[in-house]
Amino acid sequence: MRNFFSAIFLLFTVTIVAQDTYIQCGAIIDVASGKSLSEKTIVVSGDKIKSILRGFTLGTDKDVVIDLRSKVILPGFIDMHVHIESESGPKTYTKRFTDNAADVAFQSTVYAERTLMAGFTTVRDLGGSGVNIALRKAIDKGLVVGPRIFTAGKAIATTGGHADPTNGMKKELMGNPGPNEGVVNSPADGRKAVRQRYKDGSDVIKITATGGVLSVAKSGQNPQFTIEEIKAITETAKDYGMLTAAHAHGDEGMQRAILGGINTIEHGTMMSDETMDLMKQHNTYLVPTITAGKQVAEKAKIKGFFPEIVSQKAAAIGPLVQDMFKRAYKKGVPIAFGTDAGVFPHGLNAKEFGYMVEAGMPVGEALRSATITNAKLLGMGDELGQLKEGFVADIIAVDVNPFKNVHSLEKVTFVMKDGIVFKK
Repeated sequence: MRNFFSAIFLLFTVTIVAQDTYIQCGAIIDVASGKSLSEKTIVVSGDKIKSILRGFTLGTDKDVVIDLRSKVILPGFIDMHVHIESESGPKTYTKRFTDNAADVAFQSTVYAERTLMAGFTTVRDLGGSGVNIALRKAIDKGLVVGPRIFTAGKAIATTGGHADPTNGMKKELMGNPGPNEGVVNSPADGRKAVRQRYKDGSDVIKITATGGVLSVAKSGQNPQFTIEEIKAITETAKDYGMLTAAHAHGDEGMQRAILGGINTIEHGTMMSDETMDLMKQHNTYLVPTITAGKQVAEKAKIKGFFPEIVSQKAAAIGPLVQDMFKRAYKKGVPIAFGTDAGVFPHGLNAKEFGYMVEAGMPVGEALRSATITNAKLLGMGDELGQLKEGFVADIIAVDVNPFKNVHSLEKVTFVMKDGIVFKK
């Protein structure tokens, strides 16, 4: 009798596993070619795309059919710069004294779900308190709804630098944070900080190569690492198979980061033509985060939204990003899609597409930057970023073809990640 029920259970399990999903698509955007392919059916088996068929196919009685014949289908988007733990606001600068790690964790689940529902199935988180690592694990286990996360854990800064967690505190609270807390002051410190990030479970390494806008520190652009420190960090990260990113607004700090071996420059606000040439020479990618620049410039106009020292920097630096992006694109700098979501509300990530197109980048190139380009940078070019046989089933839909209206990408109506439907 026991063998009989075991056989029935096995048969039921096999039946469930064998079930495929047939997604009938009005049009599919082939991001590689920029072409729209009409009347296709994507067959999803498990978490992978099994095949893409001509016409609208039903499959068998055991299969699931999803009717998206009135929709335009794209691969899930990848945002290379988010801060999934938080959102900027008037209380940001006091919450670090009042919120416990559990508070941050619960808030992060809301931001994660909002990001996924906006069509971003993968993100690179570039710095938080370390809760981002736990969040990634919870999402991977299916405990929390959210995008696939590649996280830096805690970003690496110098003493008093943009990501020094004790900036703005009174002396009794400042202490002397070191590599464990992500604060370094020598090549040896840099190597130790990378290894600690690896031990903590980080996937990527992020440094703050210059001052920043939102930190409670005087300069938003001064260089904050020596080339020797950056080289120690990037060489160690390479040993551990980790991609590196550098927050940078000022030009000198960018040049040091590029020469030091950093893979991506985040923001790049005051980038000179010389630095653009350097990026092309070293194949260093720009992650422009135009949305963040526009958002902080607007919020700086609201009295009390930021501390005064932050408002001054936001008003001066924020408006410059889009023009820099325009020059960099024309000059041929490699560009990866990233928004800095968390500086502005999560879920608005797709606004970046409109700003990129507004600055001169064709829609097709903007889409590739958020799919194929970012997948390759993450070492996932054979799995993510395209709707192809054998690729992970990260599939989204919008109502209007983005080649006709790029802002349609801001209204995602269907989301599948890893073959599971999260929004329909």
